[in-house]
Amino acid sequence: MARSGVQYEDVLGAIESLQTRGEAPSVQKIREVLGTGSFTTISDHLREWRLRRESSREQPASQAMPEAVQRLAESLWHKAQEAAGEALAQYREHADRRVVEAQEAMQEAQRQVEDAEQREAALSAHVAGTEQRLEARSAALARVEAERDQWQERARQFEERLSRALQQLDKLQQESEQQAQAHQQALAERDAQHLARLNQEEQRHEVAEARLMTLLDEARQERVAAEKRYDAAAQQLEKRQENLQRQLHETQAALGREEKQHRETQWARSRAEERIDTLRHEQSLLQARIEDQKRHIEEQAARLRTLDAELMRRTWQPDEEGKPSRRAERGAETQEGSKVEPSESVR
Repeated sequence: MARSGVQYEDVLGAIESLQTRGEAPSVQKIREVLGTGSFTTISDHLREWRLRRESSREQPASQAMPEAVQRLAESLWHKAQEAAGEALAQYREHADRRVVEAQEAMQEAQRQVEDAEQREAALSAHVAGTEQRLEARSAALARVEAERDQWQERARQFEERLSRALQQLDKLQQESEQQAQAHQQALAERDAQHLARLNQEEQRHEVAEARLMTLLDEARQERVAAEKRYDAAAQQLEKRQENLQRQLHETQAALGREEKQHRETQWARSRAEERIDTLRHEQSLLQARIEDQKRHIEEQAARLRTLDAELMRRTWQPDEEGKPSRRAERGAETQEGSKVEPSESVR
């Protein structure tokens, strides 16, 4: 039973329109005229129209022929029909295989397109995450560079302070040497004075000798005290110099660590940029592959349409008057159902 939608009158009008243009009616041409309708429904209405047309004929053409000619014609017609049926069956089987292969290729291409889209989405998310991490690394790098500048400034200040301390140390050493020379000179002068006084007092009195010994002891004690003060000042200066040297080494070590961290950050940033370039290249390759699959699907669809048109043309071969032969129509009616099914699958 025909499906609801396209009515018999609609199909009849399309057949009359095709006959007016001198074209043989077929399911595909009727559907093109109507612009809608399923192949099964149109095929049922077309079969009904052919049955009505056969029943309305008054006399078959075979009754006007001699019986021998009629038997020969029917024999030739059956042989031709069998040969055409076998060729058509082989052609239809080949077309069905091509249709199935095209459908499988289309499904595989659709799966590949979906996989490519999912991979592209994942790559986009990964690229976005990488860009975010790169921005965070850039911000961290900016902070590290700012801290490095601060450490460099502090190191410069330390170096200036160390330079001033060394200058002060040199000045103190010079002053200490001058003081030592002056003290030694004063001690020498004092010893000379004491010796002179001793020589003078030796001739006078024994009390003067005792006094001289006392003065010598005092001079020796003053000299020892001065040497102790000099040694204490020198030790203090050495400790201060060692502290300054230790601070300088610590500052240089901190600068070395900061420079190493800065180089590692620069290396990580270059690796991230290379990874982003690689992901963008893979994305372009996937897009090109998707375009190739789409073109392949369109080519398969065009080839299927060409095969279907060729099948319809061979099935409805017109006679000398531009209309399908009566026996070709009868043979096509037996194969109409099998013809509709591949068209439905293509559709």
